[in-house]
Amino acid sequence: MSSVTVALFGGSFNPPHVGHVLAVAYALSVGLVERVLVVPVFEHALGKRLVSFQHRLEMAQRAFAWLPGVEVSPIEARLGAPSRTLRTIQALEFEHPDWRLRLLVGSDITGEIEKWHAFEEIQRRAPPLILPRAGSSDQAGALPLLPEVSSTAVRQLLERAIPRREASEPGGVVAVDAQLASLSPQLASLVPRAVLEYIAEHGLYAAT
Repeated sequence: MSSVTVALFGGSFNPPHVGHVLAVAYALSVGLVERVLVVPVFEHALGKRLVSFQHRLEMAQRAFAWLPGVEVSPIEARLGAPSRTLRTIQALEFEHPDWRLRLLVGSDITGEIEKWHAFEEIQRRAPPLILPRAGSSDQAGALPLLPEVSSTAVRQLLERAIPRREASEPGGVVAVDAQLASLSPQLASLVPRAVLEYIAEHGLYAAT
């Protein structure tokens, strides 16, 4: 049986931003892997509040839709809580015995990665591919491949940009276009257009 090298790229994707997309595009374009499986976390291991899994899954699908060789997987919803990287890897190994798994991460999380549940086993089963990120203290002088952008910063910008919409208010293309036109150039440069359209359509991340 021939094997294929697949990167597991997990995260909250709350929301997905250009840093996520660039990481996947880089891994594929330089041949680090043949395919990438994007896996939104079902429930954050540290209990952080997230918008619904379905919203994050849909945003991820829109963010990565244009990239060949990329699949967005709902596997962690099927596995249920608590979301554990090792359990996801084990499930993928069972379902796809022809896959050689790698774990794709940015250097900004390397200070936390060894705190993960059973990290040594994760490392054995899916050796990490670590991409240097601007602003990270853990890149050891390497040329940064990823911009310094975080979902936290994006959410803060969205809270100021997306007006709160009552449940009884209709959405619609005109309303979405009007909201997008009012977004700051900074925000528009950090989040894929298709994701911003979805956020505006559903009123996600609006200040309460």
